[in-house]
Amino acid sequence: MLATGNAGKVREIEEALAGVNWTLSPLGGLPLPPETGRTYEENAAMKACFVAHMTGQPALADDSGIEVEALGGEPGVYSARFGNRENDTERNVYLLEKLRGQANRRAKFVSVVILAYPDGHVETYRGELPGTLLEGPRGDNGFGYDPLFVPVGQTRTLAEMTVAEKRALSHRGQALKKLLEVHQHGSPVRGAPPVTRD
Repeated sequence: MLATGNAGKVREIEEALAGVNWTLSPLGGLPLPPETGRTYEENAAMKACFVAHMTGQPALADDSGIEVEALGGEPGVYSARFGNRENDTERNVYLLEKLRGQANRRAKFVSVVILAYPDGHVETYRGELPGTLLEGPRGDNGFGYDPLFVPVGQTRTLAEMTVAEKRALSHRGQALKKLLEVHQHGSPVRGAPPVTRD
């Protein structure tokens, strides 16, 4: 099960895991618990463990965010509801307003992917992507803060890349690659030992 209602994340996860023989079922109408954790790990585990318990199937969840150096690491785990803005465009505008006149544009994306089993075991995979923030959005292919973010060593924003290009270097792509390294020979098995990959 994919424990997310975010269409952009679903697309990235399905693309990343296309090479393994897994059946990835969408969440459907199952509501997710509110993200009340103080870390990405806590939020992802809440979602994955809830869905695994409710469905009796292994469940995969991601929690991710952007950490802006000049803002002391904000918005972090609150990236999806930064400034209580309603959508990605409004959150991007709000972030740019907070950074107006700020020379330091360094930031990083962080993703934690949790694979939870009905018996309570969890596997944790983490990925990070450093980069800089532009003064205005570029590109139409991404979601979230992708139009503002240029990864280190790149000249394009994540929103100017294809899904495959983004996955090859993104924070979520890194975390999913670590998951694949563990599960490349088969599907998740109930009762498997906990795994952490940083």
